[in-house]
Amino acid sequence: MAQLWGGRFTKETDKLVYNFNASISFDRKFYKEDIEGSMAHVKMLAATGVLTDDEKKQILEGLESILADVESGKLEITSEYEDIHSFVEANLIRRIGDAGKKLHTGRSRNDQVALDMKLYVRREIVELKELVLKFISVLHGLMKEHIDTVMPGFTHLQKAQPITLAHHFGAYMEMFKRDYGRLCDIYERMNYCPLGSGALAGTTYPLDRDMTADLLRFKGPTLNSMDSVSDRDYVIELLSALSTMMMHLSRFSEEIIIWNSNEYHFVELDDAYSTGSSIMPQKKNPDIAELVRGKTGRVYGALMQILTIMKGIPLAYNKDMQEDKELTFDAIDTVKGCMALFTGMIETMKINKPAMEQSAKNGFTNATDAADYLVNHGVPFRDAHGIVGRLVLYCIEKNISLDDMSLEEYKTISPVFEEDIYEAISLKTCVEKRTTIGAPGHEAMEKVILTNESWLSLELEKGDGHE
Repeated sequence: MAQLWGGRFTKETDKLVYNFNASISFDRKFYKEDIEGSMAHVKMLAATGVLTDDEKKQILEGLESILADVESGKLEITSEYEDIHSFVEANLIRRIGDAGKKLHTGRSRNDQVALDMKLYVRREIVELKELVLKFISVLHGLMKEHIDTVMPGFTHLQKAQPITLAHHFGAYMEMFKRDYGRLCDIYERMNYCPLGSGALAGTTYPLDRDMTADLLRFKGPTLNSMDSVSDRDYVIELLSALSTMMMHLSRFSEEIIIWNSNEYHFVELDDAYSTGSSIMPQKKNPDIAELVRGKTGRVYGALMQILTIMKGIPLAYNKDMQEDKELTFDAIDTVKGCMALFTGMIETMKINKPAMEQSAKNGFTNATDAADYLVNHGVPFRDAHGIVGRLVLYCIEKNISLDDMSLEEYKTISPVFEEDIYEAISLKTCVEKRTTIGAPGHEAMEKVILTNESWLSLELEKGDGHE
């Protein structure tokens, strides 16, 4: 058992205790971050005179060789080591001798693991941002393509007023722009380097923490060593942002599932994102959307876990905090998979425009506009509301839409109606006359699409903006 702390103990740790305490099974993910942090630390130690240039050279070459061997598969990270830190240090000493024993000078596993976790989460945020931006780009393309595709808008899952598919997709565009912004905010807030904080009270070595932070592309060093080794706010913030993102994906999934049903048939999912039934040959199931909806609870669970872990921990570091990793790894992997698959699903699905338009007509989504017509002809709104209610009841009894009624039928219910009622309640008119910014009218949507185009171009031009 390779341990960094055995000097204090006279009795070997029980195997069961050792396994329970060890983190190598999951923190092996940190091998790149651990080596990157160690290399920066060594350069700083040499610059401050703690290490000689020769020692620095030996250690850096040893670390580079370990990294190369791990990535090529020549060196395996095994469970004989307690954690990734002991794996790196033990292999370094084996390769270069006593100089390797100086790697740990001026640091603790507490600030080392805090650094590794920050480096890992920071890198994952960049990848998450790229996935969200790709998804937003696909939504933007669909909005431009379907700016005049009429469909029913819903409240309470009841058809309410006519909108366009671009308008509907635009709602999700706003949600995911906020998700993207949250990822950017978290990155900026967490981007301070904990290395050099020691176990909790810093160190007596003349460390240059600004240099270490600069080498690792942080904005600067953290300002309190106790907070540095016990801070997991950025993990909580990330899991909260990912939970919100999954909530948005889950809502969208629910709509795709409904739209894909035989009753609506608004969309047809590509075969690559659907499955069939083992006994019912007619079925084409929206499994990807259903799995995204289901996996949302998994990410919520990770958020509740970390909040529960952190709620009773006194300063500074406590072993409970080791439990932050597996749940964070799993949540990140889950969200990345869901984002990639959902993007492909909506990018390839076919839109049934006639079915959407017919559904808007059959659902009396233009009833409000019929009431507005009466109001514009001098009828008080409350009376107009009652008149249109009778119109709808009549149509239901006759199994027709408002568009199918004859002028005589209209006049039977209210003599105020004239020939221009048909223009007033046409779906095109109902949508087009809604021109305030944020509404579904063509003119309003063009402005929003142009705004989104500028935003998207700016974000794509910036790239990840960090790494």
